[in-house]
Amino acid sequence: MTDSDADDVRCWLVEREYTDKGLVTLVYAEPGGERAAVMQRSSNMLARQDVTAAVDVEVDELEPVDDPATRDRYATEVERTSESHAPDDAL
Repeated sequence: MTDSDADDVRCWLVEREYTDKGLVTLVYAEPGGERAAVMQRSSNMLARQDVTAAVDVEVDELEPVDDPATRDRYATEVERTSESHAPDDAL
């Protein structure tokens, strides 16, 4: 593990939303659902690159999840996804 890897957090896919503009919004949350990273990808890019069950996210790219219901939902999804998929599994 390099020094930069030490600042990474394993986050799991908890939400995927498609827009009418050809974009896909992916939300990856840390265990517990307290912080998450939102990533937007074009549908063209996703045709060439898989969405994986988990990614390592730099700590400064994570945002707090303020809504308690969303935090609970993310925590539940992290648990479900991490129990049924390896981090590199394509979803």
